[in-house]
Amino acid sequence: MDGFSRRDFLATSLAAAAWPALGPHGGAAAADDLTGLSLAKAAALVRSRSVSPVELTELVLRRVEALNPKVNAYITITRELAMAQARELEADQKRGRWRGPLHGVPIALKDNIDTAGIRTTAASELFKDRVPTEDAEVVRRLRNAGMILLGKLNLHEFAYGGSSAVTFFGAVHNPWDLEHQAGGSSGGPAAALAADMCFGSLGTDTAGSVRIPGSYCGIVGFKPTYGRVSNRGVIPLSWSLDHTGPMTKTVEDAAILLNVIAGYDHQDPTTVDVPVVDYTRGLKMATAKLRVGVPRKPYFDNVQPEVVKAVEDAIGVIRKLVATVADIEMPAAGNPAQVWGPEIYTYHSKWIAETPEKYQPPTRAAIQRDSQAKIAVYAQAKRDMEVARREIDKFFANVDLLVMPTMKGVAPLITAGGGGINTSQFDWFGLPAISVPCGFSSSGLPIGLQIVGAHWQESVVIALAHAYEQATEWRSRKPRLERA
Repeated sequence: MDGFSRRDFLATSLAAAAWPALGPHGGAAAADDLTGLSLAKAAALVRSRSVSPVELTELVLRRVEALNPKVNAYITITRELAMAQARELEADQKRGRWRGPLHGVPIALKDNIDTAGIRTTAASELFKDRVPTEDAEVVRRLRNAGMILLGKLNLHEFAYGGSSAVTFFGAVHNPWDLEHQAGGSSGGPAAALAADMCFGSLGTDTAGSVRIPGSYCGIVGFKPTYGRVSNRGVIPLSWSLDHTGPMTKTVEDAAILLNVIAGYDHQDPTTVDVPVVDYTRGLKMATAKLRVGVPRKPYFDNVQPEVVKAVEDAIGVIRKLVATVADIEMPAAGNPAQVWGPEIYTYHSKWIAETPEKYQPPTRAAIQRDSQAKIAVYAQAKRDMEVARREIDKFFANVDLLVMPTMKGVAPLITAGGGGINTSQFDWFGLPAISVPCGFSSSGLPIGLQIVGAHWQESVVIALAHAYEQATEWRSRKPRLERA
């Protein structure tokens, strides 16, 4: 380690983790700070016994405790539980017993995903003391793979919005500029990852809630095919549109997490019994024969000029990686709000009638509007969506992947409204879609590139996303960390 002993290396890392603060302009992560590593590299260090789960967890917890008062990414920090898990996994490490690919790796989860014995609030006063008795299926899989749970992450209340500024626990702040939104609804996971306050996370995506904050915070947000990952034990927004997916620092990390959480769950009727492949193989998949389409309308309409330039530059890089890149017309999606509105109201009908004051005003108003939905409109929209999910497979006979801006602009101020999105169409179609960093605005805010594939073709999405990531240096930029 460049002349450092292992003890010196870890001591320096602990010191570096103890005094961070956030600034608006990019800078490289400190070379001696283990918290800046990817999930894959952290897991490899544990596997090689270069660092113990206890040491790694203590490092990240110190960073969380230093930064969370500014970023507000965490609702609940489970320090004692995390350290107990770390000691148990360290004992296994010493015995040569490995739980799985996440052995000893500290991870945090969006707080609408149930965790047994740990409160799961959905960022709402209504659920502020809610403690589930069972883990969500994805949490069970993560635990079996060796995860250490650091805590639960902030979000837009009940995942019903795109800013993560509407929450009982206070707004999430973007680590690239604390006055700006982290995006939503999975703002806590994205902010925590951008600030190196965990090595990986899961979010939920109904209209873009994994990819929106991914774009705004400069991290990777991956929504798999509808039915690829179980939603059992996840507080629903819309049963017909909800997707659970990885949020990570790199595409490789997203593939690792997807390997853990993907698969059929006979207790979740939304999952589909389709074989699960090793998604990390996509990292080595050749991209030279891929056909890439660029749907200009409506995805490039009303996009901020700096975003357009960054995405066009990204497309220029992609041209060198694939067989063809061509403009293409894509079938129009329906209105997903006609589906999610009635489903949201159905879930909340009892509470919104009995204790409306326990919702944040924007959430309460939105759910009350949803009560006016017409059953005939919902039934027709649901039918149209199911047909569209089948018909879209024909579209991919002539193209393998689509690329476009994830968002029409960079992160707005927390005090402003939401930004324009290019994400909800792919929840409607149920297609796998990833957002990866592709540049920065002149003010230092991240810009995201969205890559979309055909149903069940997550590996192909991973292949191009990883190839693009490796051909650029955006993944290496971090929010500047200075002493507060």
